[in-house]
Amino acid sequence: MMMFTDIDKLPPMAKTSGLLGTTAVEASRRRAARSASYRREQRRLAGFEELARLVIRHRAALGLSQKELAERVGTSHSAISRMESGRHRTSVATLQRVAEALDLRLVVGFESGPRERPVRELVTV
Repeated sequence: MMMFTDIDKLPPMAKTSGLLGTTAVEASRRRAARSASYRREQRRLAGFEELARLVIRHRAALGLSQKELAERVGTSHSAISRMESGRHRTSVATLQRVAEALDLRLVVGFESGPRERPVRELVTV
């Protein structure tokens, strides 16, 4: 699983922490180095963060605000905001509505075999 840590790809507001003037990525790395529970939480949320970045990228490509996407999906602005934070689980039904609102297809599946050569079984929902 790829984690989103390339500072050049972060939006400008996410690049620095208001307290120390350090980048958010640097602050996260420092905290992960000190805390096993933080590292576990990072691993648990990695997939949700990747999904959030995909939604943000596709929404931005269409020039939509979170509010406009929420209207297309039939949900609240805060629900889209939570999804895009990468810190909350999102149901398959909601992901399917988001995909439709972004003119995309939702693909889900399973992966087996070794991590370096996984076998993926995918289906369009």
